[in-house]
Amino acid sequence: MSRTAAGDQQPGRRPDATSTAPRPRGPGRRGRGERLMVEEAEFRTYYGRPIIKPPVWKVPDVPAYLYLGGMAGVTATLAALGDATGRPGLRRLGRLAAATGATASVGALIHDLGRPERFLNMMRVIKPTSPLSVGSWILAPFGTLAGAAAASELTGIAPGLARLAGAGAGVVGPAMTTYTAVLLADTAVPAWHEAHRELPFVFAGSALASGGGVGLLAGRDAGPARRVAVAGAALELAATAVLERRIGLAARAYTSGRAGLVLRAAQAATVAGAAGAALSGRVRGRRGRLLSWASAALLNAGSAATRYGVYEAGMASARDPEYTVVPQRERLAERERQTSESQPSIRA
Repeated sequence: MSRTAAGDQQPGRRPDATSTAPRPRGPGRRGRGERLMVEEAEFRTYYGRPIIKPPVWKVPDVPAYLYLGGMAGVTATLAALGDATGRPGLRRLGRLAAATGATASVGALIHDLGRPERFLNMMRVIKPTSPLSVGSWILAPFGTLAGAAAASELTGIAPGLARLAGAGAGVVGPAMTTYTAVLLADTAVPAWHEAHRELPFVFAGSALASGGGVGLLAGRDAGPARRVAVAGAALELAATAVLERRIGLAARAYTSGRAGLVLRAAQAATVAGAAGAALSGRVRGRRGRLLSWASAALLNAGSAATRYGVYEAGMASARDPEYTVVPQRERLAERERQTSESQPSIRA
């Protein structure tokens, strides 16, 4: 059936340049006497406006919340390990760092929410299918246990109960390192959702690097923390490399613009901090202490920058409609291809 020039359009479809312009035929997509006046667009959007609404989270509240929670979780576990293995320096430092990180993390979250009662409302029910609800119920008991252990460490009151509280915080600590990654990946933000497989490993490695970096300040008891810091840095760098190779177009959000600059700086700081942590165990005296402090600062700066870089990459992908439209069209084309291959060919 022939089509009219202008009026025979599909119902519900907005006319635009790509839908009404005559399409070239023949070799090179041109027919005799026809000329391509306008290049085909790589993707189609609604006048370049974002397809999804970017999150209304604030900086530095949310990046700080992401970083502090991970650091607190690892230092709590290191504190429990130090208590179980007779390393009082690591136990004391880990308990104080875990309580400080958890308190500051909750403070950053409440400040981002705007009103304290909003955080309390999140605790009214527990919804296993909601990462935000589960995360709230991870953060609240962890902060309570870490705070109790730190208070006993400072006052010397009820050391037996402090040991139980510290062990409980150490058990919950690993969940603190990764639940924020699940929270981000569960959104519709392309750069976060497409990286749902790798983000938990990136955040876990980043948290191990920062928490292990804090543990470097434990002096003679810093041995386990040193190994944790080096292993965490290696995990973070490897997971980030896999992420950038696997997620296709969304990887550009992590490697370009402000996010790319921040993440490259984070990787440089993490590499330098891990190298310093590995060497600090072989250097004695004042030089060894200075190297440990410098390595701790680099590892924590790298971890904080990683969280901010991931945050910024997600926001950039939410603002740019290309990150939403292009993968959708690719998935649609792949489904159409699979459908056409599965149907038997019919010859006239």
